[in-house]
Amino acid sequence: MLRQFLPSVVQYTQVPDTEIVVADNGSTDDSLSVLSHTFPSVRVVSLDKNYGFAEGYNRALQHVDAQYTVLLNSDVEVTPNWLEPLLSYMDHHPQVAATMPKIRSFAHRDTFEHAGAAGGYIDKLMYPYCHGRMLNHVERDLGQYDTITPVFWTTGACMCVRTSVYQALGGLDEGFFAHMEEIDLCWRMQCRGYQLYCIPQSIAYHLGGGSLQYESPRKTYLNFRNCLLMIYKNLPTTHLIFVFIVRFFLDYLAALHLLLTHQSKNAKAVFQARIDFWRMRAQYASKRHDNLNKAIVPYPETIAQRSILFDYYFRGLRQ
Repeated sequence: MLRQFLPSVVQYTQVPDTEIVVADNGSTDDSLSVLSHTFPSVRVVSLDKNYGFAEGYNRALQHVDAQYTVLLNSDVEVTPNWLEPLLSYMDHHPQVAATMPKIRSFAHRDTFEHAGAAGGYIDKLMYPYCHGRMLNHVERDLGQYDTITPVFWTTGACMCVRTSVYQALGGLDEGFFAHMEEIDLCWRMQCRGYQLYCIPQSIAYHLGGGSLQYESPRKTYLNFRNCLLMIYKNLPTTHLIFVFIVRFFLDYLAALHLLLTHQSKNAKAVFQARIDFWRMRAQYASKRHDNLNKAIVPYPETIAQRSILFDYYFRGLRQ
C-alpha cells in the first residue's frame, strides 16, 4: 500500500507549510524500513501496537500541530490539486469543520467508490448512504454531483478536519476500533453547530477493503455494532425509541438474509454485534448524556427524511 499509494501523496501535496505524516499502527511487516529508505521526507509516528483506525488516529494527532489535518487511508491515490480546494473552502468558511473530496473507485476509474462517493448522508432510520452510492449500487461519475454540497458525514478514507474542533470533541471514538467512527464524529460536529461539505473539485481514488474485505464477518460485526453505538450516543430520545424498535426487526431480517444466502459467519456477526451493543450500552450512557447536553443542534437538518431501504427495494430508486 505504501509503495503504491504514498508516491501520489508526496508528488501532489504541494501546499506550502504542509507536512506528510505516516502513523505506523504497530506494523509487523517492512513498512518502517520502506518508509525510511524510500520516503525519507515523510515523518513517521510509530505506535507500539495496532490501536485500530480510531485510537490510532487520535494518538497520531497528538504529534501533529496544524490548523488542518487530513485523515487519509493508506489505499488512496490523490490527484493534482487535490488538497487546495479542501483547504480554501475551510479558510473562507470558519463554521465548516470538515471537508472531503469526491471519491472514485481505484479499480473502476469512472465510478464512485463505496466509502464516501460524492458525500455521505444518513436516512431517518440511521442507515448511511452517499450521493453516488446507495447500499451496494454505485453510480458512474458523469458530473451529476459536481456542486459543492453540505453533507452529513465526510469519509474517513480522506477527510480534512479543523484540528482544533477534532481535538475539542475528543476525536474519533476509540471504542469503535474501526467503521462508523467518522460518521459518529461528523454527527457530533453538526450537533455542536458546525457544517461539513463535499468539495467535488478535489478528486481521490480509493481502493477500498485495504484493511478488511467487504465480505469479512469482522467488518459486518463492526458495522452493525458501531451503528447501534452511534445511534445511542447521538440520537435524541424522541427519535431513539422508534429507530431502535425498527432496527431490531431490520437487523434480524438482515441476519436471516445472510443465513439464507449461505453467509452463516456474517449472520452470526450480526447477532454478536447486537449482543455486544447491549453489553456496552451502560459504558456509553455518559457519552450520550454529554453529547445531548452540549448539542446546539439536537437533530441536524442533513438527516434525510427518507428510508433508503424502502426507496431501494420498493420504489426502485438507486440515488
